[in-house]
Amino acid sequence: MESTDSRTVKAFFDDLPLSRAKEIRRVRDVVRAHLPAGYQEAARSRMLVYEVPLALYADTYNGQPLWYAALAAPKTALSLHLMPVYSSAKLLARLKEGFQAADKKLRMGKACIHFQSADELALDVIGEIVAAVPPARWVEIARAASKRH
Repeated sequence: MESTDSRTVKAFFDDLPLSRAKEIRRVRDVVRAHLPAGYQEAARSRMLVYEVPLALYADTYNGQPLWYAALAAPKTALSLHLMPVYSSAKLLARLKEGFQAADKKLRMGKACIHFQSADELALDVIGEIVAAVPPARWVEIARAASKRH
């Protein structure tokens, strides 16, 4: 996995208070360690995004790279966006089971997990979810979804 612009990723961290950057880095380390080959890391829209490069899939609905996961640090909480749980009931169930087994409270919307500290997360199951869908499969899922709309 490569970063598209390390200066931009660096700037993302430079803009965060040290305590928040530390927590995001802990989760980022898990994401990067489990991310299947072919995804790229980029800083976009004040987030760290793990995406399918346009060179692999250019026919996106908005002309932008297809997002797979993202980390954000808005003012009130930190967040991890795991798009594969939005598209897979099986992965969503695994995420919920993993948090329950780790005795962690899962605070999430459709695909966005909110947290203050990485200690609140079941990092092992997050790594498992991140590792679950290689880019070629993620592109297949996106293509199938676009045909339904």
